[in-house]
Amino acid sequence: MQILFTHGYFLAEDARELEIMKPYVPLGILYLSAYCEENGYDNEVFDSTFSTFEMLSEQLLQKKPDVVGIYTNLMTKLNVLKIIRMIKDNETLKKTKVVLGGPEVRNHAKNFLDYGADVVVVGEGEKTFLELVRYFEGKTSDIKSISGIVYRGENGNIITNSEREKIRDIDTLPIPNRKKVNLRLYFDAWKKSHGESAISVSTMRGCPYTCKWCSRAVYGQSYRRRSAALVVDELAHIQASYDVDTVWFVDDVFTISHKWLAEFSEEIQKRKIRLRYECITRADRMNESVISLLRQSGCFRVWIGAESGSQRVIDAMDRRVQVEQVREMIRAARRAGLQAGTFIMVGYPGETEEDLKETIRHLKDADPDLYTITVAYPIKGTPLYAEVEDRFISQLPWESSTDRMIDFKRTFSRKYYDHAIRWIYNEIAIHKSGKIKIGSFRKIIVHKIKSMISRNLMRWEKATG
Repeated sequence: MQILFTHGYFLAEDARELEIMKPYVPLGILYLSAYCEENGYDNEVFDSTFSTFEMLSEQLLQKKPDVVGIYTNLMTKLNVLKIIRMIKDNETLKKTKVVLGGPEVRNHAKNFLDYGADVVVVGEGEKTFLELVRYFEGKTSDIKSISGIVYRGENGNIITNSEREKIRDIDTLPIPNRKKVNLRLYFDAWKKSHGESAISVSTMRGCPYTCKWCSRAVYGQSYRRRSAALVVDELAHIQASYDVDTVWFVDDVFTISHKWLAEFSEEIQKRKIRLRYECITRADRMNESVISLLRQSGCFRVWIGAESGSQRVIDAMDRRVQVEQVREMIRAARRAGLQAGTFIMVGYPGETEEDLKETIRHLKDADPDLYTITVAYPIKGTPLYAEVEDRFISQLPWESSTDRMIDFKRTFSRKYYDHAIRWIYNEIAIHKSGKIKIGSFRKIIVHKIKSMISRNLMRWEKATG
């Protein structure tokens, strides 16, 4: 049984990421790879990040795998469809089974099956994929007994099996099969662009919070975590095996459990792990003690979610956090010597010009070292999608678009919020430049002009949109 995993993300096609240059390995398929290997099934991983569609096609034609497992999300969806067509249109691959998994497939399962996928895996994939491999191999005969899949029956009808029960004890899972990818490509890309390399690590699955825009299609609204000791085992392995400078914890809320964090910090110090890391969390799961534990365990940067500086918008998102608390925790982290980052989203339903002004005041007051801004978009299956579905302005054909391309009727036009992003950026740049004694005047003038242009364009969109 020849198994190949891939994900269809090609860095060379992503202009934005080429500018940022912070690529990370596809942890999801590396977990699947390790789980299959642990259960006696060797496999290959074609990491497409630094490759091309043509090279992936050549690999498929050469290896002729029995099963291809493809990770699918919003960013990779269109390439995944391209891969499916390549496999299904090629006579030499007519026996290859295409199995899709990831956050994009649950709410579009029928569409993916219509396009040529053989099976769609919804939820966690390790146990489900292993059972599918055994079924394809002929070791089991009843596909109806495999929970967590959607497929076509003999008469062509869509069959959705029972939901896969979540893995309660994720300590039972092996660590990601990083030896299957060329990590040096990632390290070198990071070194060249940022002066230090990075590697990603996951310590938990699921998120118990209720933010309306966030997809919970794979791990659900849950909280399951590996023991601190096992996480540190993985970090020790990374430290011994690779020449890497920093770790990115991909968890949604790294400090959700203060007890776990204390155990983690103790293990790190006891075992003398020297890996600096950054993580994401929420302001309501931080305090001075947590900040101290982060520093002691090697954290150098913490991202604290905000999404807006307007409490009214935060409440509409069902974020369940106070904006003043976000500001205070950003300031507290910086006082303690940590870098602090935050996330901003504009164009949320009902957001007004005053809300945008509140966001600017929030960023100036909190003064994070870093922040990112995006325009809100609805992901199918989320409460936000359900809330705005009847307000969609235009929707491209499914096979040539993603949910990120969906626009809906907002307070103002989409272009208004595009200009608003540039307005916010330049206003905060003026604020930051004002702190620089030498050479700041020219920067302030440039950003002030750009801010005025963006502001006038916003007014134009408001008047004509």
